[in-house]
Amino acid sequence: MSQTVDRALSILPLLAEGPADLGQVADRLGVHKSTALRLLRTLHEHGFVYRQQDQRYRLGARLFALAQEAVENLDVREIAHPHLVELNAQCGHTVHLAVYEEEEVLYIDKVESRYPVRMYSRIGKPVAITVAAVAKLLLADLSESERRAIAEKLDYPMYTSRSVPNAGAFLKELAVVREQGWATDLGGHEESINCIGAPIRGADGRVVAAMSVSAPNVVVTAEELLTLLPLVRRTADTISREYSGTPNPRKPEPR
Repeated sequence: MSQTVDRALSILPLLAEGPADLGQVADRLGVHKSTALRLLRTLHEHGFVYRQQDQRYRLGARLFALAQEAVENLDVREIAHPHLVELNAQCGHTVHLAVYEEEEVLYIDKVESRYPVRMYSRIGKPVAITVAAVAKLLLADLSESERRAIAEKLDYPMYTSRSVPNAGAFLKELAVVREQGWATDLGGHEESINCIGAPIRGADGRVVAAMSVSAPNVVVTAEELLTLLPLVRRTADTISREYSGTPNPRKPEPR
């Protein structure tokens, strides 16, 4: 039975490459045409495979419906939370998880620092979109036209002398973040707070969330916080693999 299941499942990636006829399926599986036909009929009955008028087979609509349903039911916060807790236990600093929704970047999870000095961020609260590391990561993943449209309509409050001053500077920073795959906020929102972040990607390589580690200068310097970047990126990669169900979610081609 396990061999039959294995063969049936092997048909799906073959048809993902494009429609194939019975002979092609049989050749790829290394089985007789009658065996391939039985497998295809079973997959067809369940809607995973569809037989075209030219007698070639392609992936069925039921497969796409299941995939879409699975994606919609994924909860990145639920998947990420234990990893955020573990990261917090390792470094001791505040850990955030954020998403981009309706032109705002919102915190959806937070693990508090073990140090007495606490941050005022709250779950559900929008972040300072022009300076926050998580915001830079989420916006950097958008297409160039989307990035430009958003940048040109944002306000650029000078929270500190290190805040991003205008749309041109913001777009340049997003380009750097997009290329390097991580982001920082070193005193851009509050002089005394530094932050480093990394993206969480779905199976298609697109950024679905961003995570960060933040700490005040009285606890750790910016230089010391930056030494945690490899750990933060490894944590984000681990969450990405678990969320996407793929070994290594690939960064998509530039848009």
